[in-house]
Amino acid sequence: MKKLLLLSSFVLLFIACGGVKKTQEALNVGNYNNAINSSLSNLAENKSKKSNQPYILLLEEAYKKNTERELEEIAFLRKDNNPANLEKIYDSYTQLKNIQERIKPLLPLYLRDENRNARFSFNNYDEKILRVKQELADYLYDNASYLLSNASSKADYRKAYEDFVYLDKINPGYGDCKEKQEEAYTKGRDFVMVRMINDSDQIIPSRLEEELLNFNTYGINNLWTEYHAQPLKNIKYDYEMEVAFRSIVISPEKVSEKQISKEKQIKDGYRYAEDANGNILKDSLGNEIKIDNFKTVRCDFHQFTQFKAAQVVGNVSFKDLRTKQTINNYPLASEFVFEHIYANYQGDKRALETDLLNLIGVVSVPFPSNEQMVYDAGEDVKGKLKNILQNQRFN
Repeated sequence: MKKLLLLSSFVLLFIACGGVKKTQEALNVGNYNNAINSSLSNLAENKSKKSNQPYILLLEEAYKKNTERELEEIAFLRKDNNPANLEKIYDSYTQLKNIQERIKPLLPLYLRDENRNARFSFNNYDEKILRVKQELADYLYDNASYLLSNASSKADYRKAYEDFVYLDKINPGYGDCKEKQEEAYTKGRDFVMVRMINDSDQIIPSRLEEELLNFNTYGINNLWTEYHAQPLKNIKYDYEMEVAFRSIVISPEKVSEKQISKEKQIKDGYRYAEDANGNILKDSLGNEIKIDNFKTVRCDFHQFTQFKAAQVVGNVSFKDLRTKQTINNYPLASEFVFEHIYANYQGDKRALETDLLNLIGVVSVPFPSNEQMVYDAGEDVKGKLKNILQNQRFN
């Protein structure tokens, strides 16, 4: 037990030292945020723990150096006088404030060896944050509005949309930001009209067609692409998606038979052992000796296999409606196989193994219709179509 406790203590000490070492390394290479986060995480668990004392010193130093570096960077960016730097300035001030707010609940942090509390010089960044946030909001609005009005591509609308989204995040309710955000979103989307072609000799079940064209079921998380199986008159479509079934082949219904003949020796009662004079023999305990009788049983096992297959072959193509050029073409193929095994027998079924006996209770079933076969093959088609949609990129 003592050895176990000693080992456990050693392991915990090793882990603790390893954490301190990594935090010190982060501090040494200027990764102050990492050092701050590591120190705060350990101190939040138990700030009075002796082994956590190094984290107080590391936090004190990392906080000081991070604050100095961030304020110097902010001063430099202010001198540059480029409004594109406002987001970085805003993020820096916000981060500085957040770090202070995370440290405050842990105070005081007492350093035993130095007999003092850790020193943190806190600043009130509220006014600076509010001022730069307003400047940033004005810049984002003006920049996004200009992009929206002078866009030459959908990429411009999307950039404008992202700026409006960010603006609404930092300054909700700013002017007509929401309306312009929606306008940028509408103009930045790719609209795809979808049509299905059946060049095969088989009828595609209406249920399968509805499911294939129900794009809500594919779980496509694409902000900028919208598919319409039923095109709308008031929308100018950018692309056309064509799902074409070129061939649907259904095999004939087939039943194949296989006969297996089995033979086995089985017990069939018993007889008493006798000596040459016809007297029944007994064992050492006086019990009459019995001898098993065996007989050979035979069975003809008839196994039947019902088989039917459907193969669907087609392709999915995407056309740019502005240039009338096909931009992508994907093969689409699937096969569904119906197979059912049942059996019967003639003779003594005791000659059969267990796996064959299990088939005797199975009977034939009706073959699925051609329509059902196509539908079942379509289940796999839906999965492949989903992969195509997830991988398709228009620009």
